[in-house]
Amino acid sequence: MTEQPAPGTAAPAPAQTHTTVIESRSGGGSGIMMALVLLVLVVGGFFAFQFMKQGEVRTDAVAGAAGEVGNAAQKVGDAAQEAAQKIGE
Repeated sequence: MTEQPAPGTAAPAPAQTHTTVIESRSGGGSGIMMALVLLVLVVGGFFAFQFMKQGEVRTDAVAGAAGEVGNAAQKVGDAAQEAAQKIGE
């Protein structure tokens, strides 16, 4: 059955159709990902540098302590030699 307009009324307007085009943009996530990778590298480099710096401090401390032990051993050796000389006199 088809609809007919009543006599004396205007005909219905034809149905309007339209097309919507949606453009998707990509690549915004890759910039954020690169920024995060850079941040991780900078923070990792900072901690690695601090770790290496602490290793140098430890090495210097050990070398200093070894030098002090060497000096103390030298003094003990000198004292022992002096004592031996006094006994031999």
